[in-house]
Amino acid sequence: MNNVVTMRDVTKIYVSGDTERAVSVEALAGVDLDVFEGEYVAIMGPSGSGKSTLMHIIGLLDSPTAGSYKLSDVEVSGLTEIELAKTRNQRIGFVFQAFFLLPRLTALRNVELPLIYRGMSAAERMERSLAAMKMVDLADRMDHLPNELSGGQKQRVAVARALVQEPDILLADEPTGNLDTKSSMELMDVFDVLSHQGKTIIMVTHEADIGARAKRIIHVRDGRIEG
Repeated sequence: MNNVVTMRDVTKIYVSGDTERAVSVEALAGVDLDVFEGEYVAIMGPSGSGKSTLMHIIGLLDSPTAGSYKLSDVEVSGLTEIELAKTRNQRIGFVFQAFFLLPRLTALRNVELPLIYRGMSAAERMERSLAAMKMVDLADRMDHLPNELSGGQKQRVAVARALVQEPDILLADEPTGNLDTKSSMELMDVFDVLSHQGKTIIMVTHEADIGARAKRIIHVRDGRIEG
């Protein structure tokens, strides 16, 4: 099985304040982590444990202070800002707690948006967007505007938008945080299907019942992986 994420001794230190009164906070303290292709992983831990920092580094939204992080076989510390942006846009799909849908675009157009930025033809955009909507069981809602969708449906549109670029990893940061129980379970059902299809999913959550749906749970505390 191929590694998608390989971290070795990853440290992240944030410094705040001026030079004379600078305060250092070690958010990650020597993390080793392997995530394999097709895995469904939940990252869990108390507030301030470092789980969000870990997610941001995996998603190339932040960089380690020290240590090695390889996305598949690429050492990300050697990438330029332009290469990082391209890698982030093409190889990582993001799902956040907030849906971030454009209110004047239909569900299908919201899903299609990343492909427009890649300069893809209209026919190919349509084909891939429809396929992504079907993956989240929303093909019958593709012409609806966001305000015509429930919270759970909006989040599934956000998942389809993340999937449409066929990323190596689907990163979900508290994806059920704005959803009621029923909608949360429906979204987790979608993640189960995606996992069975071989998608690599890494999810941050503080909810035990949501984390339990993953195939492996990584517990983070005080900037370290426990166990």
